[in-house]
Amino acid sequence: MSEHLLEVKDLKKYFPIKRGFFRHTVGHVKAVDGVSFTVNTGETLGIVGESGCGKSTMGRMVMRVLEPTDGSIVFNGQNITDMSPSSLRKLRKDFQMIFQDPYSSLNQKMTIRDLIAEPFHIHGVQLSKSEVDNEVVKLLETVGLRAMDRFRHPHEFSGGQRQRIGIARALALNPRLIVADEAVSALDVSIQSQILNLMTDLRRQYNLSYIFISHNLAVVKHISDRVGVMYLGNLVEIATKQSLFQKPLHPYTEALLSAAPQPKRNVSRDRIVLQGDVPSPANPPQGCPFHTRCPKAFDRCRQERPVLKEVTAGHQVACFLYE
Repeated sequence: MSEHLLEVKDLKKYFPIKRGFFRHTVGHVKAVDGVSFTVNTGETLGIVGESGCGKSTMGRMVMRVLEPTDGSIVFNGQNITDMSPSSLRKLRKDFQMIFQDPYSSLNQKMTIRDLIAEPFHIHGVQLSKSEVDNEVVKLLETVGLRAMDRFRHPHEFSGGQRQRIGIARALALNPRLIVADEAVSALDVSIQSQILNLMTDLRRQYNLSYIFISHNLAVVKHISDRVGVMYLGNLVEIATKQSLFQKPLHPYTEALLSAAPQPKRNVSRDRIVLQGDVPSPANPPQGCPFHTRCPKAFDRCRQERPVLKEVTAGHQVACFLYE
């Protein structure tokens, strides 16, 4: 097995709730509440869950765009959780991000050449003007665009082409880890498959690792090696994609998969309809965060919070049903 490139342990992010004239803190929104996982070199870890489950917040903490409330993030053997901005800047080139909206993530006033070359200037990469041009052309061709496109502006491209530009910019500094936050959700279905295939090819070519965040189960299944399922700021199940999609263990994962469309005509699942709404992360339930909607909940679920435990080889689940 590959070495762990990234190790996240008990990661938390609480946003304060302030009220009154003096803005006193009266509570916290527990957006991420104790998440632990690893990512191996050359691996794609998919993170899936409903909107508001904390998956994007978790991705931004891994990137240190958001400061964690608690927990640790170890990247390539170095603990970056409390690393100073100057020390973190030296490591920034090794982990990059692809954003959800390929339009707003690109400065509309800059040419494509300047957008892709910007990381070189920010990180002090010593290249001549001609060398920068050569690198930009190489990156554009790598993501399926033309050399002459570097003289154009983002508004002159389609959504899929703009996302290719975002990918080229993320690749500029030869990173080891890329966090893709809903990277294809804003694109047409036909364009989604092209971008996913491109990312898969780039992973092999550059030995990249991905954290691929999405609410689309089909997309996650296509690109991921392992999949983590999040609910209300918690990881409730992690497994290889084959194991997770063939034999989900957590009741929430079962409900998610039962609602997904089946591409094969003769394959179907019994639909599991969950009762009630997702609890507020500002006031999460005691015990298992899913017990208020779980059809299999019993007394212990209402009192204790389960932790991720390995049930079968490589398959972890946070559920008392398997103890």
